[in-house]
Amino acid sequence: MTEGVVIAGAGPNGLMLAGELALAGVRPLVLESRVEPNEEPKANAVMGQAVRLLDHRGLHHRLGGDSQRPSPVPRFLFGALPLDLRDLADNPLHGLAVAQPELERVLARWAGELGVEICRGTEVTGFAQDADSVTVHLHGSDGPRTVRTRYLVGCDGGHSTVRRHAGIAFVGAAGENTCWRAARVIIDAAVLRMDTAEVDLGHKRLPLYAWTRTATGTYAIMPTGGGVVHVSTIEWDQAPPGDDVPMTVEELRASLRRVVGVDLTMRLPADEPPLLRRRNGGNTRVAEHYQLGRVLLVGDAAHVHSAMGAPGLNVGLQDAANLGWKLAAQLHGWAPPELLATYQAERRPAAERVAAHTQAQTALLAPGQQITALRGVVAELFGDAAARRRIAALLAGIDLRYPTGPDAHPLTGYFAPELTVTTTAGVRRLAELARTGRPLLLDFTAGELSTMAGPWGDRVDAVLARHPDPPAAGLLMRPDGYLAWAGGDGLTDALAAWFGPPAVTPGGGRR
Repeated sequence: MTEGVVIAGAGPNGLMLAGELALAGVRPLVLESRVEPNEEPKANAVMGQAVRLLDHRGLHHRLGGDSQRPSPVPRFLFGALPLDLRDLADNPLHGLAVAQPELERVLARWAGELGVEICRGTEVTGFAQDADSVTVHLHGSDGPRTVRTRYLVGCDGGHSTVRRHAGIAFVGAAGENTCWRAARVIIDAAVLRMDTAEVDLGHKRLPLYAWTRTATGTYAIMPTGGGVVHVSTIEWDQAPPGDDVPMTVEELRASLRRVVGVDLTMRLPADEPPLLRRRNGGNTRVAEHYQLGRVLLVGDAAHVHSAMGAPGLNVGLQDAANLGWKLAAQLHGWAPPELLATYQAERRPAAERVAAHTQAQTALLAPGQQITALRGVVAELFGDAAARRRIAALLAGIDLRYPTGPDAHPLTGYFAPELTVTTTAGVRRLAELARTGRPLLLDFTAGELSTMAGPWGDRVDAVLARHPDPPAAGLLMRPDGYLAWAGGDGLTDALAAWFGPPAVTPGGGRR
């Protein structure tokens, strides 16, 4: 049997890709080495443009979004410096508080509703590809076997087997003298003051919810509910122990004592999966290639970086949405010749941007008088609203424009704006119109543009819309939410460039 797409990894990115493919009429085979869903606490929120992407799929509310549309966060941090965004009328930084296990459950349920099956307890051990397919070697409870597929996508994390077996270089560096430690622990309830957002040790108070820099390092204490807190420390000029040395609660406690100067008693929770993590703080890498033949990489398999600013899910989920419809176009036979190559052209710069700003934030946390002076200068810059909006756009991932032609409309290449329009079906948000996952033409010309797009009607939905102040005569939105075209002229060229030749010839016949 030959599969259209095999996805290695059923984390958030693999599940998002599976759902995107299913929306486009492709049922992928999803392989996951873990027998049970991963309950390890990792990310606690989705930040940035991915929140609006989830809204486009009807998942924002299912993930706990408490309003009709995503809301921007009023405050955030950049390198542990406060970023007050309340005065920005166009604040671009959205946030959605959701623990990663819950995100995975919702995405798995959504993908399942679309007909996707996840084969758990099965891992990719190797593969060989030729011009037409990839033969994937698997190992599961029933022993080794092989499966052939048109495309193999590695969504299998920073230690990706798919990336390593493909021989794709992971370009970057790991900081040898920066050690990050983290654990979810129980601390004495008497010292945890939620009313003042502090850990009150009597002689010293430690703030909650934010990274705090000291003379010897940086720490954060984040309550996660049920008396459990996530404690993290960063120490410089300290080589981490080898991977063969197990991380312990006492090691974290000693690190926090060095960084803060006080002792905080802590223990592991008894009723949830333990989290004890130690790593090099400077490990920042981006895959040299996102595609090698019929093998592609998504999410952490393609890029790893600091968690500063919570960018991981934002960049990874958008990778998945970008790739899904393009792979489906290849399998359905209407993809323009260079469509799949645009995946790397668009998403690798996004990962490089994240690598840059997370390294910059980590640098702002380091000890030393020079860094203290630098922080003072950056804090002064944050007094300017334009500077704060620029940083918010950087954190949201909306400051990067996908490549366009020289005469493109200013909106082309960016994620579609939030709009509420009147259609023949009533008042609708653009996000609601995007739920099908199909390319969408929003026509403000009362039908002229829709007529022009008619020959592409098998793959592009045209919607007649009214708006008191439309941003352009028409908007052509790709399935991933980005605008392939905006304006009044050049629509058919854009349709052909992104969605292939028309299915209906000018004379009315089908190709």
